[in-house]
Amino acid sequence: MTVSIGEAYERLVARPGVTFLVGDIDTGKTTFALELIRRALAAGIRAAFVDADIGQSSVGPPTTVGLKLFGQAEEVSLDSVRVADHLGFAGSLTPRGHVLPVVVSTTKLVAKARESGYGVIVVDTTGMVSGISGQVLKYHKMDAVAPEHVVAFERGGELEPIVGIAQRFTAAEVIEIEVPESIPTRTAEERMSFRESQFASYFATGTSRWRVKPTVFMPTLPPDFDLIRLDGLLVGMEDGAGECVGIGVLEYDAGEDILRMVSPVTTGVKGLRLGSVRIDIEGRSKGPVSLRQLFGTE
Repeated sequence: MTVSIGEAYERLVARPGVTFLVGDIDTGKTTFALELIRRALAAGIRAAFVDADIGQSSVGPPTTVGLKLFGQAEEVSLDSVRVADHLGFAGSLTPRGHVLPVVVSTTKLVAKARESGYGVIVVDTTGMVSGISGQVLKYHKMDAVAPEHVVAFERGGELEPIVGIAQRFTAAEVIEIEVPESIPTRTAEERMSFRESQFASYFATGTSRWRVKPTVFMPTLPPDFDLIRLDGLLVGMEDGAGECVGIGVLEYDAGEDILRMVSPVTTGVKGLRLGSVRIDIEGRSKGPVSLRQLFGTE
């Protein structure tokens, strides 16, 4: 049954838990998430935001799932959530072909917020909702996260399959909201510009360069691997305890035949996970990368 946005807020604050947001692109999920967090904090409930929209990230840089933990008196806005408290690395700008790292990262960060005693945990997701890929992604996320509430933002019947999955395969309360016509839609160019600005903002905090050993990567580089093939590749920086501490870009030095890392993160890094996109530190994408092709396995 479809309810008003106001009624949805009332229900979710009255019965705290994990709220899983699902909807197509530009349906107002992030705006709804931030307002729900404001209302939870006003009601004295500790609140957290897990941003799993890896291509249009609000919390942390694109290609990551970000967790923001809020204090009672903290401002809640797009600017205030930009810097994540914890990150998970997905390594891609789209979940297509990367369901496992997206689901694992989202699940780990929701668990971290739960274990820390946060009563309202809002999970924002990508706009990939159509077809088998969208259904499989959302099913596995809901199955792993086990939300108390699923909020579906609908323009027509595009979410019927996913709403049905939530009702049949989860114990969550399913709340359906009709997307207001006032919600603005962005062009593909505007979405790309936003993504580039998020990358650029991340690297603008200050970057350092240091040499990277070929032995620190996941997947492991095979013997005699040509290091130039990693030039410009985005990587996740892991602390050895299951958490991503940041992202960086690999830079190949042809004169010395070595790799250097370019990143604002300089400490706490034990290993590097190869991503599936090339970028520069101004945030411009140089296109997706297939790791199977990169390693010559297909």
